[in-house]
Amino acid sequence: MEFIVQNEDELANHASVQAMEVDGDFQSAADYDPTEDTQEDRLREEQQHHIHEVPAASFDETKEAPEHVLLPESKANVPPPAKKTKDDYDMFADDLDDDMFAPESETKSAHEPSKAVPITQGKEYDAGLLDNWDDPEGYYRIMIGELLDKQFEVKEKLGKGVFSNVVRAINIQTGGLVAIKIIRNNETMYKAGLKEIEILRKLKNADPDDKKHLIRFEADFVHKGHLCMVFENLKDNLREVLKQFGRNVGLSLKAVRSYAQQMLLGLSLLKRCSLLHADLKPDNILVNGDHTVLKLCDLGSAADVSEATEPTAYLASRFYRAPEVILGCSYDYAIDVWSIGCTLFELYTAKILFTGSSNNQMLRAIMECRGKISMKMLKKGEYSGKHFDDNGDFRSQEKDKITHRVSLLVTLPNNINTNTFTGGGSHNSIQ
Repeated sequence: MEFIVQNEDELANHASVQAMEVDGDFQSAADYDPTEDTQEDRLREEQQHHIHEVPAASFDETKEAPEHVLLPESKANVPPPAKKTKDDYDMFADDLDDDMFAPESETKSAHEPSKAVPITQGKEYDAGLLDNWDDPEGYYRIMIGELLDKQFEVKEKLGKGVFSNVVRAINIQTGGLVAIKIIRNNETMYKAGLKEIEILRKLKNADPDDKKHLIRFEADFVHKGHLCMVFENLKDNLREVLKQFGRNVGLSLKAVRSYAQQMLLGLSLLKRCSLLHADLKPDNILVNGDHTVLKLCDLGSAADVSEATEPTAYLASRFYRAPEVILGCSYDYAIDVWSIGCTLFELYTAKILFTGSSNNQMLRAIMECRGKISMKMLKKGEYSGKHFDDNGDFRSQEKDKITHRVSLLVTLPNNINTNTFTGGGSHNSIQ
């Protein structure tokens, strides 16, 4: 049975009382920006491993560039020099001033290509126009009206991510709108971009009819040394939907059911392709113009499940991070199920389920809801000793609100559920 949202009125939650009560300790999901938390976690990981790169799960340095990827002759074997990373931003954050849910024809198909727009004449800028087309962090200096790959005219900037900046452009050959992800001029980001293209092509080949709700990849090219990816044009992410239609109250149950079905179809395709998304959250799930169809996007952290061999305590955004990741246990498709569960809670309640200032406090929040983590699970975790003593009691790292000093409380807090919690979400139901 499908639960299809047909109009904006069905998105809004008109119930006077939520089915699940939430108290003042829950953080607003509509107003949350994961940027700062992501930056903090990256700094923690760098300090822990004494590195200055993104997690190993985000790329594979041992793989050669796919043959189908177009590389400039000067960079085919030597990617651009590495530069420092910057704050993490929502890669598809939309800063448009127009109505993001402007009415469209009710007869329009959910998978119909973007509506044609008037074609204008873009400009091809010579590389010698600027001494450096990159900013100090390696992001491409975008010029509105510039013609990319002799085909895509840049119309507006959409946002920045840790790997790239994103623009909306017109395909001057078809008149359709597309989103273009321009990878930073950075060795690590470049390699990650090559891997993401490989994954996107694999998903597209596995879903030729575009029915499994993964962002549609259209093309790739290189522009002034920057690897570029062309995607279908979608409107906004689920956090923006929550702001518009469910602030403080959440979305209707019908809308949440519809979105949940589409998310799980996306997970089913990922599993069929033996892939982990590893960064699912409302910000990385986009919707079309009439908000009836969603697509999982941003595969920059995705990897084959066979690569999930090394523990990495900072995989995925913190509020959506499964406990097995935090503890350093082996992980699989279940980590994406966990992230989807946290996302659905947000959509229905407009509150974030687990909020912690660190991995340690995330475990505390999870145990307060799900119960004490079992000794069997703790013994499998490489990082369990950072959070629990030999008896399985929790080492709560409490931060003083005034001095901001962290003190260690080796105990099981009284308000933690005494039931035994044995792990994250199950992936067995994803077929």
